[in-house]
Amino acid sequence: MALSPDQFHDHALAVADDERRLPLARMTGWDISPFEEETLRVAPLRPPVLPEPARHGEDPADCQPCRERDEGIWFNDHWRLAQVAGVGVPLVLMLWPRDHLDLTDLPDELAAELGLLTTRIARHVQALPYISRAHVYRFGDGAAHLHVWFFARPEGQGQLFGSWLPVWDDLLPEYPADVAAADAALVADALVASHGGQRSAPAAPAA
Repeated sequence: MALSPDQFHDHALAVADDERRLPLARMTGWDISPFEEETLRVAPLRPPVLPEPARHGEDPADCQPCRERDEGIWFNDHWRLAQVAGVGVPLVLMLWPRDHLDLTDLPDELAAELGLLTTRIARHVQALPYISRAHVYRFGDGAAHLHVWFFARPEGQGQLFGSWLPVWDDLLPEYPADVAAADAALVADALVASHGGQRSAPAAPAA
């Protein structure tokens, strides 16, 4: 059985200092880390808070992705792909179900399609010139509506390898918007060819 919230907190504090600060993560010593170990300090570990605060959009009536179900660069009846603006890496895309579903809510048919879409989107991102890898992330603590991130890792930039990429993205200056938009369009067109769907939202069925 997993540790309770209080047991987990006590277990973690066993290696903390008097200010409840844990040792630096091993990742900060990697050569891809954007930070120098000597200048870093771990925040104090706060005690657990129960019940956890609600995520954005737990109530579909308050869910922004639901209101934006017809916004994006690629659509089919169940999914939409959107470009994330203002990023530092060459391209960030986000895949959403058009209906209000989280990952564990997906029926088997949509779960299977998510696998196909994830593979095909990553394939099309990696086919872009000067892009070596498509990183795929799914978190779930901030919003109740499923969203899957696709980050394009630029070719040759070794410090941007691996799990620090979203942090580097937040540190880098904004990538040229016109270049990112053109690449996003290439991915969307390739997805139409490989998976079907269309570049504009399907018309709502007649009542």
